[in-house]
Amino acid sequence: MAKKMKTIDGNTAAAHVAYAMSDAAAIYPITPSSGMGEMCDEWAANGLKNVFGQIMLVRQLQSEAGAAAAVHGNLAAGALTTTFTASQGLLLMIPNMYKMSGEVLPAVFHVTARAIAGHALSIFGDHQDIMAVRPTGFSLLASASVQEVMDLGLVTHLAAVEASVPFIHFFDGFRTSHEIQKVEMIDYDDMAKLVNWDAVKAFRARAANPERPELRGTAQNPDIYFQGIEVANPYYQKIPAIVSQCMKKVENLTGRKYRLFDYVGDPDAERIIISMGSSCETIEEVVNYLVDKGERVGLVKIRLYRPFSAEHLFAAIPATVDRITVLDRTKERGALGDPLYQDVCTAYMERGEMPVIVGGRYGLGSKEFTPSMVKAVFDNMNSAGPKNHFTVGIIDDVTNTSLEVEEGFDVAPEGTVQCKFWGLGADGTVGANKSAIKIIGDNTDMFAQAYFAYDSKKSGGITISHLRFGKTPIKSTYLIDSADYIACHKSKYVESYDVLEGIKDGGTFVLNSSWTVKDMEKTAGVGLGGRINMIMQTAFFKLANIIPVEDAIAYLKDQIKKLFSKKGDKIVNMNYEAVDKTLDNLIEIKYPKSWIDASDGQVAATNEPDFVKNVMRPMLAQQGDKLPVSAFTPDGIFPVATTKYEKRGVAINVPIWDMDNCIQCNQCAMVCPHAAIRPVLLTDEELAKAPKGFEAIEAIGKELKGYYFRMQVNTLDCMGCGNCADICPAKKPALVMKPIETQIDIQVPFHKYAVELPVRDNLIKRNSIKGSQFFQPLVEFSGACAGCGETPYAKLLTQLFGERMIIGNATGCTSIWGGSAP
Repeated sequence: MAKKMKTIDGNTAAAHVAYAMSDAAAIYPITPSSGMGEMCDEWAANGLKNVFGQIMLVRQLQSEAGAAAAVHGNLAAGALTTTFTASQGLLLMIPNMYKMSGEVLPAVFHVTARAIAGHALSIFGDHQDIMAVRPTGFSLLASASVQEVMDLGLVTHLAAVEASVPFIHFFDGFRTSHEIQKVEMIDYDDMAKLVNWDAVKAFRARAANPERPELRGTAQNPDIYFQGIEVANPYYQKIPAIVSQCMKKVENLTGRKYRLFDYVGDPDAERIIISMGSSCETIEEVVNYLVDKGERVGLVKIRLYRPFSAEHLFAAIPATVDRITVLDRTKERGALGDPLYQDVCTAYMERGEMPVIVGGRYGLGSKEFTPSMVKAVFDNMNSAGPKNHFTVGIIDDVTNTSLEVEEGFDVAPEGTVQCKFWGLGADGTVGANKSAIKIIGDNTDMFAQAYFAYDSKKSGGITISHLRFGKTPIKSTYLIDSADYIACHKSKYVESYDVLEGIKDGGTFVLNSSWTVKDMEKTAGVGLGGRINMIMQTAFFKLANIIPVEDAIAYLKDQIKKLFSKKGDKIVNMNYEAVDKTLDNLIEIKYPKSWIDASDGQVAATNEPDFVKNVMRPMLAQQGDKLPVSAFTPDGIFPVATTKYEKRGVAINVPIWDMDNCIQCNQCAMVCPHAAIRPVLLTDEELAKAPKGFEAIEAIGKELKGYYFRMQVNTLDCMGCGNCADICPAKKPALVMKPIETQIDIQVPFHKYAVELPVRDNLIKRNSIKGSQFFQPLVEFSGACAGCGETPYAKLLTQLFGERMIIGNATGCTSIWGGSAP
């Protein structure tokens, strides 16, 4: 096979294989699996042929339950069918999963393993969803890296057809699904050579067909139901051998070797960890480091988790091992131990011997799992009485399960360049970094990795991009804590976060700082507004010096043409100009020593509730990992109305009210997605006490006689969408967008005074546009995107009916704008 290297993420790798090996896909989007369905849909629209010489049939259903039902129906009709899902989406498929396994149909689900909503929603990765479907009869195959997603995704499809049993191929949500790596592609012609075409023919031949009438899915009585379950045992007994054969086929094609349980480490190891998923990459990195230092340690990576083959497990473990830690990325409440731990204990018990086996939990909800934590796990096995049923990566001061972790254990291979980028959701930083990683990965012989850490907010939330480059394959499936290059694309972050945390001595720091009004008129001529990605990417190539800057700019312009050519020459040329002007406008700052002792200038409010001071503030400062278990309540309930303390200040431009043009219609307040512009009614006395420059006009309408009217902008909670300015019906605009830097000092004191005034909601009828906006909105400063079309409706409902209203929501955008912790 000719090697073709490409820089892609885990979802792309899975979709690449699924499209090749499936007649159809029945899909329903759920984070973080949605990209797989979207890519298959796009490839089908572009006419891509799969290994069967067909265009994949892709259909989106009305729910995950519908998608699973369609997969079942397609399989019964003789079409090899796949789907992509995670979390609650997978759980909604469970009834149909029992049908598929009960009818021994070769479905393949690609699952971006994700946390389950219990005390709280989490869109992030762990193995709770996978563990919830263990009894369904699906075989479970795990991948630990982007390359493995491609290789073992292919193994899954080959084995499902050969065994005629449904499979789940799973990999960690976000950590693998969205991680970008340089991998070796497997082309469709090569895949086709590995397919057992006789098995495909046999599967199609038993499809439901009116030419061959039959009865499927009978209702069975106690006389035969039990036997009907047991009769399929031979199918499951053959699976380990079939998966092994399929792994051998892929090995013969690619040269990459996989076993049901893979061992790495000292051949005479005494202490080993057994784990599966992306943690294996980090553990392997640590094992290699410790073995080089003379420690007798190892790792068993689980590939085939169901059926669980004890025979193959024991074949992988060195005979010298006497202490084992089994790591679970899930919690099975009330059980004697978590699932993988129980499986390993059962295997040894049935064998009739029992080394020291302890179990531990790690990484729930994408909690970081670092080399320091792996070392803590190995150190725990060295103690006289190792802690069992432990947790690692949190501080459990409630039930004291946690291991102590010493930070700063660095095992990254020499020569690895590590870069970190702080961006604002939708400013283009993540997209630019995806381009950068592909430029370097696809145009040099370097290995590359990219991972993007998001908060749950939509556009306008924080993004931190982690990029690594090196001469050897990169196995560091954890965030960068020791950076050669840090870029901050939003100057406001310097006040809110420790953006320089972990920068190396002699490292490079790049700050995209705000322009003054004068500079804005002169420098911002390229007209890209908030999309500063190409500018910052050019700065990265110049300063990080990973490839020659001239080459990088040529590649970058090529990317720009591919990305924006559909949007017209004007957009392409604007981005070209941004790239060309960047190098001319880079300024090196020779900082004085006095900066070492500089404060961040922020003074915490004295009247903040304890929750805000002790829980919310650390979370907002990206220090939530350090909060102990005791900081939270067992029911997962958080107090409401906490975003009013956040004050993100992330807008580029904010509205300025011109009272001479205002017709007092309140439409601007009604359409604001973030309740960041509010009408205020004042008495003579209140206006006299107002801060200097706080202006108001006589209120219009007989009900408002004797009051003054002001439209007050909440500058620090505004997202800068411009909805208010756009809807203003006045002959001359009463709202004009101006740079936020010009308004903070003026408007923040005005807003503080305005919100301390009484809410006068009993003067005008509530059921009018104008009257409704004098009522307190009970959805404010949400995690919604700038310009959101959804939140203004919810906000208006709270103004109309808030005191007798309950909002019940399905998961999705509503759970983020309505309840994104904190």
